[in-house]
Amino acid sequence: MPDTPASDGDVVTLLMRQHGDIRTLFDEVERASGDERRAAFRRLVRLLAVHETAEEEVLHPYARTAFAGGRDVVRDRLAEEKEAKELLSRLDDVDPDDPKFLPALAALRTEVTRHARAEERYEFPHVRRHTAPGRLTGMAAGVRAAEAMAPTRPHPGVESAAENMALGPLAALVDRTRDTVRKAMGKDG
Repeated sequence: MPDTPASDGDVVTLLMRQHGDIRTLFDEVERASGDERRAAFRRLVRLLAVHETAEEEVLHPYARTAFAGGRDVVRDRLAEEKEAKELLSRLDDVDPDDPKFLPALAALRTEVTRHARAEERYEFPHVRRHTAPGRLTGMAAGVRAAEAMAPTRPHPGVESAAENMALGPLAALVDRTRDTVRKAMGKDG
């Protein structure tokens, strides 16, 4: 992940900035073609994978108990994340030059956007309102640490902190090795 701006010291601000980065990457993938589309899509896949893993490890476990109704809010967000991971996993196997790619990308974008808006409306404001500033800062550091160790590909069915902690390191090693091989072979731009 790139260096984090100082304004991202709050976990909610950090995650909302990443939502903006994700929207921008969707735009880049849609506008590009050939190798540029492949490279932009790899960046999108990586950002989505590490972002969701970090939310599952840091934000959602906290939100479950931080406010009334948190358990239900998190349950709904995890269901959305699973659906998006399944779409992303299927799309990851489609060549970006295939005519099926852009319609599938549009479906993924719809799911991811719906999920991000739900977090921004139902989860983030409650977390910010019920959390001391120092804790929000600590959670942002936790998100960045989780992202540094997270898998770089979607793993549908792994949506809890416990599953991420148990399976994440191995998945991350496999994913990051695959990323390095792809890059060495010139398959990611």
